[in-house]
Amino acid sequence: MFDSLSDKLGGIFDKLKRRGALKEGDVREAMREVRIALLEADVALSVVKDFIAAVTERAVGQEVMKSVSPGQMVVKIVNDHLVEMLGSDTVGISLAAVAPVPILMVGLQGSGKTTSAAKIAKRLKEKDNKKVMMASLDIYRPAAMEQLKVLGEQIDVPTLPIIEGQLPVDIAKRAMTAAKLQGMDVVILDTAGRLHIDQTLMSEVVGVRNATSPHEILLVVDSLTGQDAVNVAQQFSDQIGITGVVLTRMDGDGRGGAALSMRAVTGQPIKLVGTGEKLEDLEEFHPERVASRILGMGDVVSLVEKAAETIEADEAEKMIKKMKKGQFDFDDLRTQLRQMKKLGGMSSILGMLPGIGKMQKQIASANIDDNLLKRQEAIINSMTPLERGRPKLLNASRKKRIAAGSGVTVQDVNKLIKMQKQMAGMMKKMGKMGGKGGMPLPGQLPPGMEGLMPK
Repeated sequence: MFDSLSDKLGGIFDKLKRRGALKEGDVREAMREVRIALLEADVALSVVKDFIAAVTERAVGQEVMKSVSPGQMVVKIVNDHLVEMLGSDTVGISLAAVAPVPILMVGLQGSGKTTSAAKIAKRLKEKDNKKVMMASLDIYRPAAMEQLKVLGEQIDVPTLPIIEGQLPVDIAKRAMTAAKLQGMDVVILDTAGRLHIDQTLMSEVVGVRNATSPHEILLVVDSLTGQDAVNVAQQFSDQIGITGVVLTRMDGDGRGGAALSMRAVTGQPIKLVGTGEKLEDLEEFHPERVASRILGMGDVVSLVEKAAETIEADEAEKMIKKMKKGQFDFDDLRTQLRQMKKLGGMSSILGMLPGIGKMQKQIASANIDDNLLKRQEAIINSMTPLERGRPKLLNASRKKRIAAGSGVTVQDVNKLIKMQKQMAGMMKKMGKMGGKGGMPLPGQLPPGMEGLMPK
């Protein structure tokens, strides 16, 4: 997410920071480059114009030109305006209404609307402890209702029974009645989409809206469609009236233009972002953290929050006890690798660390991807329990056997052994410090990963 934009902005601001004293011409030249970078990232032209005008006005002021580090001040101003453009405050789904609270999902066909409905239902059920019902109003797309039913079964959320021949407005009314009778807290209404916006679609959605008075109308848009996503948002906002945006496939969008334009164009916040295909891959949208990531400052807060959600307390307790004794074997390493996968894999973790953007090419050439984590786990699985607990036993013949058993080379096994040694050394140091370990410095890889980087 935002990789290419972050890369370009990083280069522009590095040049500014190296100059020391700045002239007005330097700032204006940098802003021209920022303008091009934003347009190439598919940010809406009107949004770019307003952004550049606001940043330039502040950046050429006396407080910047006469400050000790004007380059840093310009970056701060850009960061502040990015946060403002993205919506300043984090805005979650509102349930402040009489139960059952209706949430209307709208958007084009293929935007990920049905999957997003299930992701939101799962989130409300597990995080907010709400009783949720889902209902499909899509009577056009083959098996659309069946798809929602299957997703409901996967997350243990009830769906409205299917009755053939009913119209969307009637289904919506039946859903509201059923939810009231069953004591539900929330009803998620998944409307039909179209390949493009037409008046029939809009009239149908308006009918459902008028019949159910939804507390939230969430527009689901595919971030990969870039400028098209912004145009769709504008039309839904004008004709239906939305309360928030759900951006899907943010993990696949290296430009991020849709996210940067959405708030300014619709006047409504991005509430949630889809970051993967799994039903748990849904996150709240935090403008400040996103701005930090775009400017290469990382998003350590989100990484810590994600870790707290996915890492089990008893496993962490065991690790702390072993760390205090200076112990770290291959069983521990395997636990760490599995936790990395739960956190979204290496690319997700590295993307949240400060300064890592500048190392993207080096990381890419090292092939540090999720397949690497799988290979490393396969190597550990090919060891005997004794070998996993006592790494010093791994002589040449054992390494050959492990390599053959996991389908890798002896060199790969040696790399993993080196990584385990580095991490064991780090754990020993942290144990002596009382278990207080710091985050990597900007531009550093997590401890132990250095051995995997190309020389």
